[in-house]
Amino acid sequence: MINKLVERIKETNAPVVVGLDPMLSYIPEHIQKKAFDALGETLEGAAEAVFEYNKGIVDAICDIVPAVKPQIAMYEQFGVPGVAAFKRTVDYCHQKGLIVLGDVKRGDIGSTSGAYAAAHLGKVKIGSAQLTPFGEDFATVNPYLGTDGVDPFIKVCAEEKKGIFVLVKTSNPSSGEFQDRLIDGRPLYEWVGEKVAAWGSSLMGESYSYVGAVVGATYPGMGKILREIMPKAYILVPGYGAQGGKAEDLAPFFNPDGLGAIVNSSRGIIAAWKQEKYAGFGGEGYADAARKAAEEMILDINRALEKN
Repeated sequence: MINKLVERIKETNAPVVVGLDPMLSYIPEHIQKKAFDALGETLEGAAEAVFEYNKGIVDAICDIVPAVKPQIAMYEQFGVPGVAAFKRTVDYCHQKGLIVLGDVKRGDIGSTSGAYAAAHLGKVKIGSAQLTPFGEDFATVNPYLGTDGVDPFIKVCAEEKKGIFVLVKTSNPSSGEFQDRLIDGRPLYEWVGEKVAAWGSSLMGESYSYVGAVVGATYPGMGKILREIMPKAYILVPGYGAQGGKAEDLAPFFNPDGLGAIVNSSRGIIAAWKQEKYAGFGGEGYADAARKAAEEMILDINRALEKN
């Protein structure tokens, strides 16, 4: 799957992934009204609104970006109907030719980690059948429990030709409370980066490993160091735009050929219609606003990369 991701990035000339992280406050009134009229102000109604909202965005951007990244917590908040909307979203994105990065941040040990890996990247055996539960192409993984927590994912990735992105240096302000702590004179994130490189060395695609890393756009200096530590790991870069990351800070995450990283934007795209800059689209044009914001992000990043 890493080969397909690289291929799609080249085809679209867009090292961009759109985060499908829906909140009810992002969803235009006409979509909410239709869903609530049909299903009431219920979890089912909210989940239906979320899915219809996602469909509009996916239809608008599927030809200009290679991938999307649904964050499962935004669906789980609506209970079982929300989780069903997550699965419907994954399936719909695949129908539209998009690669799906499941932002699930799973991390446990033994059979528990194996169950998470099977749920999101693999298959489960039920009687004589092998069935796919969620079916994302990649998943985010928390490495805090060590190799025991990551190995089950690597096993499934090898079987299914899918990938993971391991949290190395996250974009949130308090990430340094643990991730920047010095261990034998070096910050913890460097040690984690070395493990990512080691895990990925035995699971290679054509140019990059099936084991990637998450490194926040808000820390370009650290990104440069980690790019050197993990030369074959694709880097998923959150934090662009709304979280403060700027296009000119992204070059260290990429290799000289312009590959090696994919940059995420969530509410900056999916809720663009609520920004003053795109207010003219209105709620009815929320999907067109999302496309416009995505186009401008792609241009912004490519211009910045061309300067380096």
